[in-house]
Amino acid sequence: MALYKEIVTKAVIGKGKKYFKDNYSIEVENEPTTILGCWVINHKFKGYKTNDKIGVSGTYDVNIWYSYDKDSKTTVVNKNISYDDLFNVKLKENSNLTDDTDIIVRTLKQPSCLGVNIANKTINFDIEKELGVEVVGETKVKIAVEEDEEPWEDIEDELSEQDIKEINNVTDDFIK
Repeated sequence: MALYKEIVTKAVIGKGKKYFKDNYSIEVENEPTTILGCWVINHKFKGYKTNDKIGVSGTYDVNIWYSYDKDSKTTVVNKNISYDDLFNVKLKENSNLTDDTDIIVRTLKQPSCLGVNIANKTINFDIEKELGVEVVGETKVKIAVEEDEEPWEDIEDELSEQDIKEINNVTDDFIK
């Protein structure tokens, strides 16, 4: 007859991902003629619990390289962007957020620039990113425990009788 025991362990109790597309703008001193490049760097983020939701706060830097003065000069303008996004992660049955719950955040798609356009001295740009969140908390696992111990197997040496005779015939003066 099998007995059951419960093991308390940490496991993923909720998981989800979310896609974001945001529009930003930067005012510049010189009226841009052409956008030469846009890149996103220094992405940092952290997950946290708030009531029954998961939040992710983070920052990244956007650098936009553009020409001005009829394409005769160039410069780079940068902007630090902060965000605070909420996730409504569905938790598995009988799970809830506690003080011991861990939040793991991953970037499934790093922030990148989708498009840039110029409106007088304003540069408008779209940034996309995709974040994944895992909620790790305590859960119980029920397992069947067998009372009967498996029998021990006899281990037989694989030496033949001839091998044993040769071993017994070794003399003490074999080093000479």
